[in-house]
Amino acid sequence: MSKRPLLSVRGLRKTYGKRDARFEALRGIDLDIYEGESVAIIGKSGSGKSTLMHLLALLDKPTEGTIKLNGKDTSKLRQGKLNDLRNKEFGFVFQSFFMNSNDSVLNNVILPLKIAGVGFRERRRRAMEALKVVELDDKAKNKANDLSGGQKQRVCIARAIVNDPKIIFADEPTGNLDSATGERIQKLLFGLNEKKGITVIIVTHDQDLADKCGRQIHISDGQISEERTLANFDGDGNNDGMRDQNNIHHIDIEEEA
Repeated sequence: MSKRPLLSVRGLRKTYGKRDARFEALRGIDLDIYEGESVAIIGKSGSGKSTLMHLLALLDKPTEGTIKLNGKDTSKLRQGKLNDLRNKEFGFVFQSFFMNSNDSVLNNVILPLKIAGVGFRERRRRAMEALKVVELDDKAKNKANDLSGGQKQRVCIARAIVNDPKIIFADEPTGNLDSATGERIQKLLFGLNEKKGITVIIVTHDQDLADKCGRQIHISDGQISEERTLANFDGDGNNDGMRDQNNIHHIDIEEEA
């Protein structure tokens, strides 16, 4: 029997605007993502891939459909609980770094721990450990604005992992970087996936980056057009190579009490 998905969505739709200005960004997505996977959501600009990531990351709400995390329907969570869940369970790495450039590197990494209410000494210790993972502990006191683009992205990865998340969402994480620096960022992300078992979900239009993930979800016009399994993982522990979306078997999940 297959194990329960970490993230499961059914009938996911997202519509913006009304009447003549109405636009369907997502038009019915069914998708399961399992613990320990590395998944690329790939598509052209305007395909709906970033919209899908924002919904999976609970940064936005669908117009229709359900999003379950560990079998629990997230639509039933109050906003405060939702915010706590995102902060503790998810890490985020974006193309735009979203850092306080005038603050120190250490304080930027500490932020999720501060929001979570972790004490001063413990959050400092954990932030320094996260900076060691990305080899930037010697830059802890530097202002974020003084770092290179690659260093800023590594700080963002440190911030993403400081709360020991189950999932890292990365939106075009190497889009603004040169190829050598981008390769280093990729190694960091996939190293976290392989060594720590963190589920990594990457949104990209870069096929080379997508090819390094265990699974690819191709989005076109708001729908899944193709799914490819490239590594030895499909939720059943089997490697079945490339799979067409029409042949994917989804799992019905009973709601937990």
